[in-house]
Amino acid sequence: MALKRKDGAEQPYIPAGIFKIRIPFIHYRWEISECLQAILMCATCLGAIPILEQILGIPYEIAWSMVIINGLLYNLHSLLGDPVVPGWITPAVPLVSAFLTQSQQGPERVKALIALQLVVGLIFLIMGISGMAGKIIGLIPNAIKSGILLGAGFSAIMGEFQDGGRFGKYPITVGIGALLAYFMLFSLLFRKMKDNSKLLHVIGNFGMLPAIIIAVIIGPVSGELPAPNLVLGSIIKVPEIGQIIHTLSPFSIGFPTLSTFISVIPTAIAVYIIAFGDFVSSEELIREADQVRQDEKVDFNANRSNIISAIRNLIEGLVCPYVVLSGPLWAAVTAAVSERYKEGRESMDSLFGGIGTFRWMTFICVALVPVASFVQPILPAALSLTLIVQGYVCCKIGLGMIKTDMERGIAGVMAAILAIKGASWGLIIGIVVYILLNGSFKNPATTTESSEEKA
Repeated sequence: MALKRKDGAEQPYIPAGIFKIRIPFIHYRWEISECLQAILMCATCLGAIPILEQILGIPYEIAWSMVIINGLLYNLHSLLGDPVVPGWITPAVPLVSAFLTQSQQGPERVKALIALQLVVGLIFLIMGISGMAGKIIGLIPNAIKSGILLGAGFSAIMGEFQDGGRFGKYPITVGIGALLAYFMLFSLLFRKMKDNSKLLHVIGNFGMLPAIIIAVIIGPVSGELPAPNLVLGSIIKVPEIGQIIHTLSPFSIGFPTLSTFISVIPTAIAVYIIAFGDFVSSEELIREADQVRQDEKVDFNANRSNIISAIRNLIEGLVCPYVVLSGPLWAAVTAAVSERYKEGRESMDSLFGGIGTFRWMTFICVALVPVASFVQPILPAALSLTLIVQGYVCCKIGLGMIKTDMERGIAGVMAAILAIKGASWGLIIGIVVYILLNGSFKNPATTTESSEEKA
Protein backbone atom coordinates (compact mmCIF):
# COMPACT_ATOMS: atom_id res chain seq x y z
CA MET A 1 0.00 0.00 0.00
CA ALA A 2 1.52 3.31 -1.11
CA LEU A 3 1.93 6.13 1.39
CA LYS A 4 -0.94 8.61 1.37
CA ARG A 5 -0.52 12.24 0.39
CA LYS A 6 -2.22 15.11 2.19
CA ASP A 7 -4.35 17.28 -0.08
CA GLY A 8 -2.22 19.99 -1.69
CA ALA A 9 1.10 18.47 -0.53
CA GLU A 10 3.92 16.78 -2.40
CA GLN A 11 3.84 13.03 -2.93
CA PRO A 12 5.83 11.31 -0.11
CA TYR A 13 9.57 10.84 -0.75
CA ILE A 14 12.94 10.17 0.88
CA PRO A 15 14.97 13.44 0.86
CA ALA A 16 18.48 13.19 -0.61
CA GLY A 17 19.76 16.69 -1.31
CA ILE A 18 18.45 17.92 -4.65
CA PHE A 19 16.94 14.45 -5.23
CA LYS A 20 13.62 13.15 -3.89
CA ILE A 21 13.66 9.35 -3.89
CA ARG A 22 10.37 7.60 -4.67
CA ILE A 23 10.04 3.81 -4.83
CA PRO A 24 7.14 2.09 -6.64
CA PHE A 25 4.36 0.70 -4.41
CA ILE A 26 5.84 2.57 -1.41
CA HIS A 27 5.80 6.21 -2.47
CA TYR A 28 3.23 5.95 -5.27
CA ARG A 29 0.69 3.42 -6.45
CA TRP A 30 0.99 1.27 -9.58
CA GLU A 31 -1.22 2.70 -12.36
CA ILE A 32 -2.86 0.01 -14.51
CA SER A 33 -3.46 2.26 -17.54
CA GLU A 34 0.21 3.27 -17.83
CA CYS A 35 1.24 -0.34 -17.19
CA LEU A 36 -0.82 -1.56 -20.16
CA GLN A 37 0.35 1.31 -22.37
CA ALA A 38 3.96 0.38 -21.71
CA ILE A 39 3.54 -3.19 -23.01
CA LEU A 40 3.22 -2.01 -26.61
CA MET A 41 4.74 1.48 -26.29
CA CYS A 42 8.04 -0.24 -25.58
CA ALA A 43 8.07 -0.69 -29.37
CA THR A 44 9.33 2.90 -29.61
CA CYS A 45 12.18 2.15 -27.17
CA LEU A 46 13.09 -0.90 -29.26
CA GLY A 47 13.02 1.40 -32.30
CA ALA A 48 16.58 2.34 -31.37
CA ILE A 49 17.72 -1.14 -32.47
CA PRO A 50 17.72 -0.52 -36.25
CA ILE A 51 19.39 2.87 -35.69
CA LEU A 52 22.16 1.26 -33.61
CA GLU A 53 22.59 -1.55 -36.14
CA GLN A 54 22.84 0.85 -39.07
CA ILE A 55 25.12 3.50 -37.55
CA LEU A 56 27.40 1.33 -35.40
CA GLY A 57 27.31 -1.85 -37.49
CA ILE A 58 26.55 -4.06 -34.50
CA PRO A 59 24.40 -7.24 -34.46
CA TYR A 60 20.75 -7.25 -33.33
CA GLU A 61 21.44 -9.02 -30.01
CA ILE A 62 23.97 -6.41 -28.87
CA ALA A 63 21.70 -3.54 -29.94
CA TRP A 64 18.81 -5.14 -28.05
CA SER A 65 21.00 -5.48 -24.95
CA MET A 66 21.85 -1.77 -25.17
CA VAL A 67 18.15 -0.89 -25.28
CA ILE A 68 17.60 -2.89 -22.07
CA ILE A 69 20.42 -1.05 -20.28
CA ASN A 70 19.03 2.27 -21.48
CA GLY A 71 15.56 1.20 -20.27
CA LEU A 72 16.89 0.64 -16.76
CA LEU A 73 18.54 4.07 -16.70
CA TYR A 74 15.25 5.74 -17.67
CA ASN A 75 13.96 4.95 -14.19
CA LEU A 76 16.47 7.28 -12.55
CA HIS A 77 14.11 10.19 -13.27
CA SER A 78 11.03 8.99 -11.37
CA LEU A 79 13.29 7.37 -8.75
CA LEU A 80 15.13 10.63 -8.02
CA GLY A 81 12.19 13.03 -8.25
CA ASP A 82 11.95 14.27 -11.83
CA PRO A 83 8.20 14.36 -12.73
CA VAL A 84 8.46 13.54 -16.46
CA VAL A 85 8.74 10.50 -18.73
CA PRO A 86 12.31 10.69 -20.08
CA GLY A 87 13.33 9.59 -23.55
CA TRP A 88 15.81 10.17 -26.36
CA ILE A 89 16.99 13.56 -27.60
CA THR A 90 14.75 12.67 -30.51
CA PRO A 91 14.92 15.75 -32.79
CA ALA A 92 18.72 15.52 -32.64
CA VAL A 93 18.86 11.97 -34.04
CA PRO A 94 19.24 13.11 -37.70
CA LEU A 95 21.95 15.59 -36.67
CA VAL A 96 23.87 12.98 -34.65
CA SER A 97 23.53 10.33 -37.37
CA ALA A 98 24.83 12.72 -40.04
CA PHE A 99 27.79 13.66 -37.83
CA LEU A 100 28.72 10.06 -37.08
CA THR A 101 28.56 8.95 -40.72
CA GLN A 102 31.45 11.34 -41.40
CA SER A 103 33.64 8.77 -39.62
CA GLN A 104 34.42 5.30 -40.92
CA GLN A 105 32.19 2.61 -39.43
CA GLY A 106 34.04 0.70 -36.72
CA PRO A 107 36.16 1.82 -33.75
CA GLU A 108 36.66 5.31 -35.22
CA ARG A 109 32.91 5.98 -35.39
CA VAL A 110 32.29 4.43 -31.97
CA LYS A 111 34.95 6.68 -30.43
CA ALA A 112 33.31 9.72 -32.05
CA LEU A 113 30.00 8.71 -30.44
CA ILE A 114 31.71 8.10 -27.08
CA ALA A 115 33.25 11.58 -27.20
CA LEU A 116 29.94 13.17 -28.21
CA GLN A 117 27.91 11.49 -25.49
CA LEU A 118 30.48 12.24 -22.79
CA VAL A 119 30.65 15.92 -23.79
CA VAL A 120 26.84 16.14 -23.90
CA GLY A 121 26.77 14.52 -20.44
CA LEU A 122 29.29 17.04 -19.10
CA ILE A 123 27.24 19.95 -20.46
CA PHE A 124 24.15 18.59 -18.70
CA LEU A 125 26.19 18.13 -15.49
CA ILE A 126 27.70 21.64 -15.53
CA MET A 127 24.33 23.23 -16.23
CA GLY A 128 22.69 21.26 -13.42
CA ILE A 129 25.34 21.56 -10.69
CA SER A 130 26.00 25.25 -11.34
CA GLY A 131 22.30 26.02 -11.19
CA MET A 132 22.49 27.71 -14.56
CA ALA A 133 19.81 25.48 -16.07
CA GLY A 134 17.04 26.80 -13.86
CA LYS A 135 18.20 30.39 -14.29
CA ILE A 136 18.47 30.13 -18.06
CA ILE A 137 14.89 28.88 -18.43
CA GLY A 138 13.72 31.96 -16.54
CA LEU A 139 15.97 34.45 -18.34
CA ILE A 140 15.50 33.38 -21.96
CA PRO A 141 12.72 35.38 -23.67
CA ASN A 142 9.53 33.54 -24.53
CA ALA A 143 10.04 34.19 -28.25
CA ILE A 144 13.35 32.30 -28.17
CA LYS A 145 11.89 29.45 -26.10
CA SER A 146 8.98 29.25 -28.51
CA GLY A 147 11.33 29.24 -31.51
CA ILE A 148 13.28 26.29 -30.07
CA LEU A 149 10.09 24.33 -29.41
CA LEU A 150 8.53 25.14 -32.78
CA GLY A 151 11.78 24.28 -34.57
CA ALA A 152 11.97 20.94 -32.76
CA GLY A 153 8.33 20.26 -33.65
CA PHE A 154 8.87 21.18 -37.31
CA SER A 155 12.00 18.98 -37.47
CA ALA A 156 10.20 15.97 -36.00
CA ILE A 157 7.27 16.19 -38.42
CA MET A 158 9.30 17.19 -41.50
CA GLY A 159 11.58 14.21 -40.97
CA GLU A 160 8.65 11.83 -41.18
CA PHE A 161 7.00 13.40 -44.25
CA GLN A 162 10.06 14.31 -46.35
CA ASP A 163 11.25 12.16 -49.25
CA GLY A 164 12.57 8.91 -47.80
CA GLY A 165 10.69 9.47 -44.52
CA ARG A 166 8.70 6.76 -42.80
CA PHE A 167 5.34 8.16 -43.92
CA GLY A 168 6.33 7.55 -47.53
CA LYS A 169 7.24 3.95 -46.71
CA TYR A 170 4.19 3.17 -44.53
CA PRO A 171 1.57 5.80 -45.50
CA ILE A 172 -1.54 3.85 -44.47
CA THR A 173 -0.15 2.59 -41.14
CA VAL A 174 1.46 5.87 -40.09
CA GLY A 175 -1.34 8.07 -41.47
CA ILE A 176 -4.21 6.27 -39.72
CA GLY A 177 -2.20 5.72 -36.54
CA ALA A 178 -1.20 9.39 -36.31
CA LEU A 179 -4.74 10.65 -36.90
CA LEU A 180 -6.08 8.28 -34.24
CA ALA A 181 -3.39 9.37 -31.77
CA TYR A 182 -4.20 13.05 -32.38
CA PHE A 183 -7.93 12.42 -32.00
CA MET A 184 -7.66 10.47 -28.75
CA LEU A 185 -5.03 12.66 -27.11
CA PHE A 186 -6.04 16.17 -28.13
CA SER A 187 -9.56 16.25 -29.63
CA LEU A 188 -12.24 18.32 -27.87
CA LEU A 189 -14.85 16.14 -29.57
CA PHE A 190 -13.33 12.98 -28.11
CA ARG A 191 -13.29 14.55 -24.65
CA LYS A 192 -17.03 15.19 -24.94
CA MET A 193 -17.57 11.64 -26.23
CA LYS A 194 -15.66 10.24 -23.22
CA ASP A 195 -17.95 12.13 -20.84
CA ASN A 196 -20.95 10.29 -22.29
CA SER A 197 -19.43 6.82 -22.65
CA LYS A 198 -17.75 4.70 -19.99
CA LEU A 199 -16.15 2.52 -22.68
CA LEU A 200 -14.59 5.49 -24.49
CA HIS A 201 -13.47 6.89 -21.14
CA VAL A 202 -11.60 3.65 -20.41
CA ILE A 203 -10.11 3.53 -23.93
CA GLY A 204 -9.05 7.18 -23.68
CA ASN A 205 -7.11 6.44 -20.50
CA PHE A 206 -4.64 4.35 -22.50
CA GLY A 207 -3.12 7.33 -24.32
CA MET A 208 -1.22 6.28 -27.44
CA LEU A 209 -1.80 2.57 -26.89
CA PRO A 210 -4.87 2.34 -29.21
CA ALA A 211 -2.86 3.95 -32.02
CA ILE A 212 -0.07 1.39 -31.57
CA ILE A 213 -2.60 -1.46 -31.57
CA ILE A 214 -4.11 -0.12 -34.81
CA ALA A 215 -0.60 -0.04 -36.31
CA VAL A 216 -0.11 -3.69 -35.34
CA ILE A 217 -3.33 -4.55 -37.20
CA ILE A 218 -3.19 -2.18 -40.21
CA GLY A 219 0.49 -2.73 -40.99
CA PRO A 220 0.17 -6.42 -41.95
CA VAL A 221 -3.34 -6.02 -43.45
CA SER A 222 -2.14 -3.25 -45.78
CA GLY A 223 0.99 -5.19 -46.66
CA GLU A 224 3.22 -2.36 -45.44
CA LEU A 225 4.62 -4.32 -42.48
CA PRO A 226 5.08 -8.05 -41.73
CA ALA A 227 2.78 -9.77 -39.26
CA PRO A 228 3.93 -10.01 -35.62
CA ASN A 229 5.95 -13.12 -34.84
CA LEU A 230 5.47 -14.19 -31.25
CA VAL A 231 8.56 -16.07 -30.04
CA LEU A 232 7.98 -18.36 -27.06
CA GLY A 233 10.49 -20.40 -25.14
CA SER A 234 12.97 -18.18 -23.36
CA ILE A 235 11.26 -15.39 -21.41
CA ILE A 236 13.86 -12.84 -20.39
CA LYS A 237 16.67 -11.42 -22.49
CA VAL A 238 19.78 -11.11 -20.33
CA PRO A 239 21.85 -8.17 -21.64
CA GLU A 240 25.18 -9.21 -23.17
CA ILE A 241 27.11 -6.70 -21.07
CA GLY A 242 30.48 -8.41 -21.56
CA GLN A 243 30.12 -8.33 -25.33
CA ILE A 244 28.97 -4.71 -25.27
CA ILE A 245 31.98 -3.61 -23.24
CA HIS A 246 34.34 -5.62 -25.44
CA THR A 247 32.88 -4.09 -28.62
CA LEU A 248 31.92 -0.53 -27.65
CA SER A 249 33.30 0.59 -24.28
CA PRO A 250 36.29 2.96 -24.23
CA PHE A 251 37.78 0.75 -21.51
CA SER A 252 38.14 -1.91 -24.20
CA ILE A 253 38.59 -0.11 -27.54
CA GLY A 254 40.39 2.91 -26.10
CA PHE A 255 39.33 6.46 -25.29
CA PRO A 256 38.87 9.09 -28.00
CA THR A 257 41.77 11.42 -28.69
CA LEU A 258 41.75 15.07 -27.62
CA SER A 259 41.19 16.11 -31.23
CA THR A 260 38.11 13.89 -31.37
CA PHE A 261 36.72 15.49 -28.22
CA ILE A 262 37.32 18.95 -29.71
CA SER A 263 35.67 17.97 -33.00
CA VAL A 264 32.40 16.94 -31.28
CA ILE A 265 31.94 20.20 -29.33
CA PRO A 266 29.84 22.07 -31.97
CA THR A 267 27.53 19.07 -32.38
CA ALA A 268 27.29 18.61 -28.61
CA ILE A 269 26.28 22.25 -28.15
CA ALA A 270 23.64 21.92 -30.88
CA VAL A 271 22.32 18.75 -29.21
CA TYR A 272 22.02 20.53 -25.86
CA ILE A 273 20.20 23.42 -27.52
CA ILE A 274 17.65 20.91 -28.81
CA ALA A 275 17.48 19.17 -25.42
CA PHE A 276 16.93 22.56 -23.81
CA GLY A 277 13.60 22.65 -25.62
CA ASP A 278 12.65 19.53 -23.65
CA PHE A 279 13.23 21.34 -20.36
CA VAL A 280 10.96 24.14 -21.56
CA SER A 281 8.36 21.57 -22.62
CA SER A 282 8.66 19.78 -19.26
CA GLU A 283 8.14 22.99 -17.32
CA GLU A 284 5.09 23.93 -19.39
CA LEU A 285 3.50 20.47 -19.24
CA ILE A 286 3.91 20.38 -15.46
CA ARG A 287 2.58 23.94 -15.13
CA GLU A 288 -0.52 23.08 -17.18
CA ALA A 289 -1.19 19.96 -15.10
CA ASP A 290 -0.54 21.81 -11.84
CA GLN A 291 -3.15 24.42 -12.68
CA VAL A 292 -5.78 21.67 -12.98
CA ARG A 293 -4.68 19.43 -10.09
CA GLN A 294 -4.56 21.51 -6.93
CA ASP A 295 -4.44 18.39 -4.73
CA GLU A 296 -0.77 17.65 -5.48
CA LYS A 297 2.22 19.96 -5.47
CA VAL A 298 4.54 18.81 -8.27
CA ASP A 299 8.14 20.02 -8.01
CA PHE A 300 9.89 20.31 -11.38
CA ASN A 301 13.54 21.36 -11.01
CA ALA A 302 15.47 21.92 -14.25
CA ASN A 303 18.79 21.59 -12.42
CA ARG A 304 17.82 18.17 -11.05
CA SER A 305 16.60 17.05 -14.49
CA ASN A 306 19.94 18.16 -16.01
CA ILE A 307 21.94 16.21 -13.43
CA ILE A 308 19.93 13.00 -13.94
CA SER A 309 20.24 13.34 -17.73
CA ALA A 310 23.99 13.86 -17.24
CA ILE A 311 24.30 10.66 -15.19
CA ARG A 312 22.54 8.63 -17.91
CA ASN A 313 24.67 10.05 -20.73
CA LEU A 314 27.94 9.62 -18.84
CA ILE A 315 27.16 5.99 -17.89
CA GLU A 316 26.18 5.13 -21.47
CA GLY A 317 29.20 6.95 -22.90
CA LEU A 318 31.46 4.77 -20.77
CA VAL A 319 29.57 1.48 -21.16
CA CYS A 320 27.31 1.45 -24.23
CA PRO A 321 27.41 4.65 -26.35
CA TYR A 322 23.86 5.29 -27.56
CA VAL A 323 23.23 6.99 -30.91
CA VAL A 324 19.89 8.52 -29.86
CA LEU A 325 21.48 9.85 -26.63
CA SER A 326 19.68 10.30 -23.29
CA GLY A 327 17.22 13.16 -23.17
CA PRO A 328 15.11 14.62 -20.35
CA LEU A 329 11.66 14.16 -21.92
CA TRP A 330 9.51 11.84 -24.03
CA ALA A 331 7.03 14.57 -24.93
CA ALA A 332 4.35 12.36 -26.50
CA VAL A 333 3.98 10.04 -23.50
CA THR A 334 4.45 12.78 -20.90
CA ALA A 335 1.59 14.64 -22.59
CA ALA A 336 -0.56 11.48 -22.58
CA VAL A 337 0.13 10.81 -18.89
CA SER A 338 -0.49 14.48 -18.10
CA GLU A 339 -3.88 14.46 -19.87
CA ARG A 340 -5.07 11.48 -17.79
CA TYR A 341 -3.62 13.05 -14.64
CA LYS A 342 -5.75 16.16 -15.26
CA GLU A 343 -8.91 14.06 -14.97
CA GLY A 344 -8.54 13.94 -11.20
CA ARG A 345 -7.19 11.95 -8.29
CA GLU A 346 -9.60 9.10 -8.93
CA SER A 347 -8.04 8.52 -12.36
CA MET A 348 -4.40 8.98 -11.24
CA ASP A 349 -3.50 9.56 -7.61
CA SER A 350 -0.09 11.09 -8.30
CA LEU A 351 1.75 12.18 -11.42
CA PHE A 352 4.68 10.08 -10.20
CA GLY A 353 2.44 7.01 -10.26
CA GLY A 354 1.83 7.50 -13.98
CA ILE A 355 5.41 8.25 -15.04
CA GLY A 356 7.01 5.75 -12.67
CA THR A 357 4.71 2.90 -13.65
CA PHE A 358 5.19 3.59 -17.35
CA ARG A 359 8.98 3.67 -17.24
CA TRP A 360 9.44 0.64 -14.96
CA MET A 361 7.07 -1.35 -17.17
CA THR A 362 8.80 -0.36 -20.43
CA PHE A 363 12.08 -1.54 -18.90
CA ILE A 364 10.51 -4.90 -18.01
CA CYS A 365 8.88 -5.26 -21.44
CA VAL A 366 11.96 -4.51 -23.58
CA ALA A 367 13.66 -7.40 -21.76
CA LEU A 368 10.78 -9.84 -22.35
CA VAL A 369 11.46 -12.02 -25.41
CA PRO A 370 7.76 -12.58 -26.34
CA VAL A 371 6.96 -8.85 -26.16
CA ALA A 372 10.06 -7.76 -28.08
CA SER A 373 9.48 -10.35 -30.80
CA PHE A 374 5.79 -9.41 -31.13
CA VAL A 375 6.41 -5.66 -31.60
CA GLN A 376 9.57 -5.98 -33.73
CA PRO A 377 7.77 -5.64 -37.11
CA ILE A 378 6.05 -2.38 -36.12
CA LEU A 379 9.15 -0.64 -34.72
CA PRO A 380 9.41 1.86 -37.63
CA ALA A 381 5.72 2.80 -37.43
CA ALA A 382 5.79 3.18 -33.63
CA LEU A 383 8.80 5.48 -33.88
CA SER A 384 7.05 7.54 -36.55
CA LEU A 385 3.87 7.94 -34.46
CA THR A 386 5.94 9.11 -31.49
CA LEU A 387 7.73 11.74 -33.55
CA ILE A 388 4.50 13.03 -35.11
CA VAL A 389 2.81 13.35 -31.69
CA GLN A 390 5.93 14.97 -30.27
CA GLY A 391 5.83 17.49 -33.11
CA TYR A 392 2.26 18.42 -32.18
CA VAL A 393 3.12 18.81 -28.49
CA CYS A 394 6.16 21.00 -29.22
CA CYS A 395 4.14 23.25 -31.55
CA LYS A 396 1.19 23.51 -29.13
CA ILE A 397 3.37 24.49 -26.19
CA GLY A 398 5.59 26.77 -28.27
CA LEU A 399 2.68 28.75 -29.73
CA GLY A 400 1.02 29.00 -26.33
CA MET A 401 4.04 30.80 -24.88
CA ILE A 402 3.95 33.82 -27.22
CA LYS A 403 1.45 36.67 -27.02
CA THR A 404 2.56 39.55 -29.27
CA ASP A 405 3.02 39.91 -33.02
CA MET A 406 6.75 40.53 -32.57
CA GLU A 407 7.17 37.33 -30.55
CA ARG A 408 5.21 35.33 -33.11
CA GLY A 409 7.33 36.64 -35.97
CA ILE A 410 10.66 35.98 -34.24
CA ALA A 411 9.62 32.50 -33.13
CA GLY A 412 8.40 31.58 -36.62
CA VAL A 413 11.58 32.74 -38.37
CA MET A 414 13.80 31.06 -35.79
CA ALA A 415 11.84 27.81 -35.97
CA ALA A 416 12.08 27.65 -39.77
CA ILE A 417 15.83 28.23 -39.74
CA LEU A 418 16.35 25.71 -36.93
CA ALA A 419 14.38 23.05 -38.80
CA ILE A 420 16.20 23.65 -42.10
CA LYS A 421 19.74 24.68 -41.10
CA GLY A 422 20.11 23.12 -37.65
CA ALA A 423 20.01 24.15 -34.00
CA SER A 424 23.12 26.34 -33.97
CA TRP A 425 22.00 28.51 -36.89
CA GLY A 426 18.46 28.74 -35.52
CA LEU A 427 19.55 29.89 -32.07
CA ILE A 428 22.13 32.41 -33.29
CA ILE A 429 19.81 34.04 -35.82
CA GLY A 430 16.89 33.98 -33.36
CA ILE A 431 18.96 35.84 -30.72
CA VAL A 432 20.26 38.40 -33.22
CA VAL A 433 16.79 39.12 -34.65
CA TYR A 434 15.31 39.34 -31.14
CA ILE A 435 17.90 41.90 -29.98
CA LEU A 436 17.49 43.95 -33.17
CA LEU A 437 13.71 44.12 -32.83
CA ASN A 438 13.39 44.35 -29.05
CA GLY A 439 16.51 46.38 -28.24
CA SER A 440 17.71 43.95 -25.55
CA PHE A 441 17.64 40.27 -24.60
CA LYS A 442 15.13 40.74 -21.78
CA ASN A 443 11.56 39.50 -21.71
CA PRO A 444 9.41 42.55 -22.43
CA ALA A 445 6.27 43.26 -20.44
CA THR A 446 3.30 41.71 -22.20
CA THR A 447 1.56 44.30 -24.31
CA THR A 448 -1.81 44.27 -25.91
CA GLU A 449 -2.24 43.95 -29.63
CA SER A 450 -3.80 47.40 -29.70
CA SER A 451 -0.79 49.05 -28.07
CA GLU A 452 1.46 47.34 -30.62
CA GLU A 453 -0.61 48.73 -33.44
CA LYS A 454 -0.44 52.27 -32.01
CA ALA A 455 3.32 51.97 -31.65
